[in-house]
This record gives sequence, C-alpha cells and structure tokens, in this order.
Amino acid sequence: MRLACFGAGRIGQIHAVNAAAHADVELAYLVDPAAGTHRNLLAARTGAEIAGSGEVFADDSVDGIIIASSTDSHAGLLLSAAETGKAVFCEKPVSLDFALTANVVRKVRESGIPCMMGFQRRYDKSFRQLKERISSGISGRLEQVVMFSRDPAPPPRSYVETSGGMFRDSSIHDVDMARHLLEEPIASVYAVGSCLISGEIGAAGDVDTVMITLTTQSGRMAQITACRRGPMGYDQRLEALCAREVLTVGNQPQSTLSICDPQGCRTAPPENYFLERFAQAYRDEMDAFVALLRDGTQPLAGIGDGLEAQRLVEAAAQSAQTGQAIAFGPDWSPAQGR
Repeated sequence: MRLACFGAGRIGQIHAVNAAAHADVELAYLVDPAAGTHRNLLAARTGAEIAGSGEVFADDSVDGIIIASSTDSHAGLLLSAAETGKAVFCEKPVSLDFALTANVVRKVRESGIPCMMGFQRRYDKSFRQLKERISSGISGRLEQVVMFSRDPAPPPRSYVETSGGMFRDSSIHDVDMARHLLEEPIASVYAVGSCLISGEIGAAGDVDTVMITLTTQSGRMAQITACRRGPMGYDQRLEALCAREVLTVGNQPQSTLSICDPQGCRTAPPENYFLERFAQAYRDEMDAFVALLRDGTQPLAGIGDGLEAQRLVEAAAQSAQTGQAIAFGPDWSPAQGR
C-alpha cells in the first residue's frame, strides 16, 4: 500500500521511518513546507518523494496519509482526506479550536474513511497488559487510577505557543488513558494548574504543573499529576487500584544493569523522553494502521477517541481557569462554560 507522511519533525521522522520499514508499505510522499536538511535526509532514508499536499491528494494510488505535521495543519488535512477517500493516521489533537474539531470529526465520520488517532500509550506492551488484565476480570473492579506524567525539562516558549500547551498537547494522553481504562462515562472534571518552573511558559499564558481529577458516573476516580520537569528524567508511571489487585506500570530504564557496592546500589535512569520510552509502541501503532487499511482491523483509538479526549482536556483547562469542577456529560462542550 502507498502512504504519504505529512511532517518531517521529530514525530514525523518516527512515523515515516516505521511506515517505510513495513513490508506492506511504500512511503510514496513526504510533505513538509519547511525545506531543510532534516526533510532531505528523511526522504532519502525512506525513499519518499518530497511533494506538496495537492500532489498527494490528487494521486488516487495513495491509500492513506500519516498526519504528523504541526497541530494547526491537522484539521485541513483530515478534511482533504475525507473528500478524497484516503485513510488517515492522525496525531493528536485534531485542532486547538474545539468547534472546528467537532466539525472535522463529523465530516470524517460521514465520509466513512478509516481514521486512527495517535495515542501510542494504548499500544505500549505494559499498558496493554494492564488493560487486558483489568478487562479479563481477574483484578476485580477498577476503582482508582493514579498517573504521574513528567517531562525531563520544559519545552521552549515557541513550542508551547503553537502546540496546545499543557492540557491540550500533553495531558490529552493521560485523559485518554484514563478513559481507556475506566470504560465508563466521566461525570465531573476538576483541575488546578500553576506555573512553578518556567517563566517563559507563564509568559506564553500556559501552566507547567497540573493536577486533574476525573470522576465517573459511578464514583470511580482517576488522578493525573503532570509536570514539565522531572528531576529524574522522563517519568511516566501508572497505578490501578482494583478490588483484588493493585497493578502498576513503572518507568522503563535505559538499562537493567544494577551496580552495587558498600555505599549501596545504583540503577540506570528512565528512558530519556517519550520517543525512546515508546519506541516499540510507535512501531506497533504503525502496524495497527497497516492492519486497518489491509484487513479493516479496528484500531485501539479512533477519531471518536480523539474527540472525547479533547473534550476532557478542554473541560480540565476550563476548570483550572475558573477554579470550579466541571459537570461533564456526553453533550458538554467548552462553549457551555463561557
């Protein structure tokens, strides 16, 4: 099958290389308006032709596209894919404009094109094992989820200003995992946020430290603690309290070597960042996109999951701004709180 990848940045490089390495895929095109060595090297590495978006959507031999470009391009590319009947793998979020997001999701659904969203944690082996154990009933009913999500260091102000910030860009992964595990409608969202680390992030109008509490209709809870700085590096952990078991996913170390002497034992730090931590998950995610196109196998995250995760982070952002818990439901939208 022939695919095109939009975006030659850090996540675009991951997806393009994984797609090109797949036995069933030819990466036909690479689209990125920012000309430079990074784009040329990626095209050479994957065998893709550097092209414009018009060329991709006019080529009927292209079966699907990978959207790994800047956030502000996602909505337009999704609409073009819906109009031309091309399958889509799209990084989150759909758009920073929620009204536009809802409109795009509606048109994608109406078009009937296969559409998968990039929530790679769902494909991580450890998270999948935890999810499968809970779903099997062995652990008993899931009652609480606690997540820690900390980056090694704050991103630059320029990234914060265009990516969606702490809630829409970063914590969207956490709320998606909470939804994935709880499998029950969320009834309330409460969040607090502060700028404790980076003055540049505060100047950009964002926060760098947040806590989000989600409560389901039956009273079960998910607590998310997220921060733009992790003193020990990339810190990504989860604990699930169930009726019969406590399930934990810990950090993935760079090495399993342990060095011990009379002063104690030392172990390797966690993986440097999410690209290294979830390297295999990204490969498995691309396998899932290929299976979606080839066999119609449904992915673990579709366009509807992208919409629901974005609704939750919009509610969290609104809660943090107002200091009030948000009564959440299937029809809630950010406009209701204005």
